[in-house]
Amino acid sequence: MSLQESLADIGLKVMSQAHRTIVHLSGGRVLGSVFGMPAVELHTVGRTSGRPRSTMLTAPVIDGARVVLVASKGGDDRDPDWYRNMMADPDIELTMAGHRRPMRARLASAEEKAELWPQVVAVYKGYGDYQRRTTRDIPVIICEPR
Repeated sequence: MSLQESLADIGLKVMSQAHRTIVHLSGGRVLGSVFGMPAVELHTVGRTSGRPRSTMLTAPVIDGARVVLVASKGGDDRDPDWYRNMMADPDIELTMAGHRRPMRARLASAEEKAELWPQVVAVYKGYGDYQRRTTRDIPVIICEPR
């Protein structure tokens, strides 16, 4: 990993921690949504450490109990760690509006992504920019209650 990639990863982790702290201290009144999308806290298990991990994300699509996440990492050519943890152990939890919910995550099929992607980009056009910035196919994840 290059120094630039390491610094970018550290920056994302610091931003996520600051976001989580602000959301928790304000009871979700501050930064409870970002760019018009609800903020969610994703809880995973580290794929190599086995330790609990959490990160703040946005949910561009919430359809009933189904929550859609996008593993964009800002258009980076690497998948985010949370995505790799989730693929190793898809039993996750999401904290939304102060409530922690057990969920099961799965990668959207090509057909599901084709249906969801226009909705995702309609909510936040930055996701389209991220896809154009990278050569990898940005994963779309569907989280459903377990």
